[in-house]
Amino acid sequence: MNLEFAVYLLLILTSVAGVTVVLWRAWCLRWGNVVPGRIVEALEACQTPDDVVKLRAVCENRPSPLGRLLIFASNHLDWPKAENLSSLETAARREVVRLERGLVVLEIIIGIAPLLGLVGTILGMMSVFNDIGEAGLNNASKLAQGISLILNATLFGLLIAIPALVAWGYFNKKVEVLAVEMESLCDEFIRRQYAGRNADRQ
Repeated sequence: MNLEFAVYLLLILTSVAGVTVVLWRAWCLRWGNVVPGRIVEALEACQTPDDVVKLRAVCENRPSPLGRLLIFASNHLDWPKAENLSSLETAARREVVRLERGLVVLEIIIGIAPLLGLVGTILGMMSVFNDIGEAGLNNASKLAQGISLILNATLFGLLIAIPALVAWGYFNKKVEVLAVEMESLCDEFIRRQYAGRNADRQ
């Protein structure tokens, strides 16, 4: 019975961890947190070196993954374009890793919750059959009730794993979409700035 209690306790802790991660990631991965509208507006208006200074100020006032990437790119505009792009890709990968924080917890929950439920069911079945061995099948309704309660562990595990799987898939896709959007905006910034500098040299 102590083992069964431990399994149910682990399932409860797993569900709490899952809900916590989902709420945390839902808050952090809001579009306005990652790609703030003010920064996008400043980026669209960024045409001259003076505009770059204004863009940096907006990015510093509104810390975000996109803002950090634009600041990084603007700091290296004196580099050759290829080197700036290569360094920016490395910085972008770091930002994507930050966006993916916590998703590994959901992935673990997806794997272990059904297994914990199965362990709880097996332990309960062992207990029921042990009782049958001692008392016989004199009370079939009590046996059926016991088996029904035992299967709750499997159901509980699945009810934890399925929402975690949905959330994991959703957040992974959202990170991918956000990464593509940031890449597009940064590429536009780099292309525009280097095109302007080449025009000035001519």
